[in-house]
Amino acid sequence: MIMKARVTVTLKTDVLDPQGKAIHGALATLGFEGVDSVRQGKLIELELDETDRDEAKRKVEAMCEKLLANTVIENYAIDLSN
Repeated sequence: MIMKARVTVTLKTDVLDPQGKAIHGALATLGFEGVDSVRQGKLIELELDETDRDEAKRKVEAMCEKLLANTVIENYAIDLSN
């Protein structure tokens, strides 16, 4: 059975986000009004050969802690589905 994991990685709120600022400026230039701020991140999709939901979450958390996110400056959220 394949379990799918979606990991969303974003910068912590106190970390400056230059890409978010650039996107915000570009949106304003294109005429999109009413956008107060922009924070950008990344989405990582994984397929795991795992049937146990708790074990899958443990594995993905370990992947995030070791490689997928820089936990000093980034947060991550995991969404699991079958």
